[in-house]
Amino acid sequence: MQVTVISGAQLMATGQTNVMSALAQASAAITAPPQPGVGNNAFVQTMQLRGQSADDTLILVNGHRRHIGANFNANAGPNWGTEPVDISLIPISAIDHIEVMTEGASALYGQDALAGAVNIVLKQKTHGGSVNLQNSGYYAGDGQGLNGYGDYAFALGRNGGYLDLAAQVTHQQPTNRTGLFVGQLYPVGNPLNATASRDVQRILGIPKSTMETLSETMSLPLDRNASLYSTSTFGHRRVDVAETYRSAANSLTNSTLWPYGAIPYIFMDQYDFETDNGIKAEKFGFAWDLYANYGRDDQAYSTVHSNNITLGDASPRDFRDGSAITGQFSTGLRGSRLFRTALLPRPVALRFGGEYRRDTFQMTEGETASWIGLGATDHAGNVPMAATQRGRDVYDGNVNLDLYATRNWEWTLGGRAVSYTHLATVETGSIGTRYNFNRNWAIRAGVNSGYRPPTLGQTYYFYSAPFATYSVDQLPNSSPAAKALGAGSIKGEYSTSYSIGIDATPLENWHLTGNLYYISINDRLASTTTLGGPDVARILEASGLHNVTYASYYTNPVNTHTYGGDIETGYTLHTNASGTFRFDFSFNYSDNEIRSDNRTPPVLSAMGLSSFNTYAAEMLLHSAPKNRENLSVGWTFGKWNLFVQEQRFGSTIFLASPTSPPVAQNPAFLTNLSVSYQIMPRWTVTAGANNLGNKYPTRVPPPIIKSLFNAYKYSYYSPYGFNGGMYYVQTAFTF
Repeated sequence: MQVTVISGAQLMATGQTNVMSALAQASAAITAPPQPGVGNNAFVQTMQLRGQSADDTLILVNGHRRHIGANFNANAGPNWGTEPVDISLIPISAIDHIEVMTEGASALYGQDALAGAVNIVLKQKTHGGSVNLQNSGYYAGDGQGLNGYGDYAFALGRNGGYLDLAAQVTHQQPTNRTGLFVGQLYPVGNPLNATASRDVQRILGIPKSTMETLSETMSLPLDRNASLYSTSTFGHRRVDVAETYRSAANSLTNSTLWPYGAIPYIFMDQYDFETDNGIKAEKFGFAWDLYANYGRDDQAYSTVHSNNITLGDASPRDFRDGSAITGQFSTGLRGSRLFRTALLPRPVALRFGGEYRRDTFQMTEGETASWIGLGATDHAGNVPMAATQRGRDVYDGNVNLDLYATRNWEWTLGGRAVSYTHLATVETGSIGTRYNFNRNWAIRAGVNSGYRPPTLGQTYYFYSAPFATYSVDQLPNSSPAAKALGAGSIKGEYSTSYSIGIDATPLENWHLTGNLYYISINDRLASTTTLGGPDVARILEASGLHNVTYASYYTNPVNTHTYGGDIETGYTLHTNASGTFRFDFSFNYSDNEIRSDNRTPPVLSAMGLSSFNTYAAEMLLHSAPKNRENLSVGWTFGKWNLFVQEQRFGSTIFLASPTSPPVAQNPAFLTNLSVSYQIMPRWTVTAGANNLGNKYPTRVPPPIIKSLFNAYKYSYYSPYGFNGGMYYVQTAFTF
């Protein structure tokens, strides 16, 4: 298994204020747009490993599965239709290191590690701590960020026990890169039309947010062979996402309530909690891990600075839209042991385990005023039909062997069988081999299979978006309306991957890894294109959905494959007179393509419709760059430290809407720079800049911008953002 280790110090050296952004800056294999979309998609940052879907990466904390988030990304973008884990709710100061595993993870950690797994290992210290303060902003003069984080550890007893506590508080002011409004501001004849400012749009920008997170990691020895452990995190976040400006002349604006127009906002108030507790022991010659884990993410939504035009002057201005809640309970037992045999030159490592997991998904109804009639302008609340409470049971068993056929030839074998209630029982496995020519050179290869079931959100999420003359519904796959439009039973994704690689240490302090890989995924989970037309409207009407013109549902439209490769290398140079230099380079290439299309349902074919058009395909395949490169140099000399990083992002395609032509986003080079000085042995100050050259994405052509309210000057899911350069100052105390 290939494992890339990124230390907590490397993460904090990026100047980023959350784990997701820091990890993406440190690893070329990971892409995480600062704002991966608009509307609900702007609430939670998501990541793609090796160009795969955000859901195809398994997230672990201290080796145990973490619960997924409740935010369902129903809008178009790199994370379209995903419901991934939100790792930004873990304090960055709590992290010792992160392991990025890209081979064999589906057999060892979980079937759904189709792209790989990311294991976040928290600090486990018995003493000491740190306090860090950061102030940041953008060259454009907005987006100030205040970030404070720290940790403190102390011993429990005298036998190696510890309690490590961490906290982080972040406040981010919004940015705005939206174009000037070009529509009519006020009713005809109002003299303000000639004099009023047109700088009234705010939809293209990082939203205002506040986040508080806490964590604890604890281990308490019970005797020589057993210890009690606990890991818990708590996070609260408030995000205010600006929506489309509604002028006083707009037919959906109540001019009595908003005589000067208004910018509706979607507020998300999130509470996230997880606790993982267990006992590790050595008994009967085995090492055991007995654990129980519970995680929950609760997100309540509101639409504010809006109105429901259906209710006239009686309309509220602020609306409670309902909530989304996910939960995960798991309990299991893992065991491991080394066996010695005269038949093999080295001991055989055996690992096995069994786990029960309960996944839950819930949506609650919004207040009546938020959805009745045309609903709250720009973001209606959850209709009664959307309210649901679902769950499934998962039974998971696995076994892994690691053995040496000769002193230098290693083999790994793994198998996993998982039963998902009401869905499938799936067996997957892996086989890998590594040959060590000597201590400095080795080659390896592996074959892995995986399976990712649809999330409960992908199966049961329902949302209705009403407009003045039409309505668009996102239908649950199992609903009568979706079935009438040809939806079959939603299936999970099956993957097979092949890899070959090299590990080398050509010189002392120089390490190099290189890989070629192929990932094939059958029955990719994705939304259909938006289906519309008179025949679709009649089918929806007959299914009980009145006045609904367009609809889509989640299904398995295509089979894809990915050809890729990556390189990582690092070299440390120690000098007597000039200090220490650290050189790092990483490269990743992922070419995603559709291998074959699954059949469009006959009912859609008869209407001349396709279940998956070019727009949906481009979002799935090319919204993330095919290639990324990171080159960095770190120099430590006395009390000074200098860090310079050059990043390259390959080209992407921006599609503003299903009817807009694609806009090619040119490759981009970004420079990141920081300088640190150690004022005292335990006090360091840092000044730095990310995107030092103030690089912006390729501008969207004016004809396309004008068709979109003149709002979207840049791709809103650019892999490096659309806000230009950012500067920061930092101070850190250790004790």
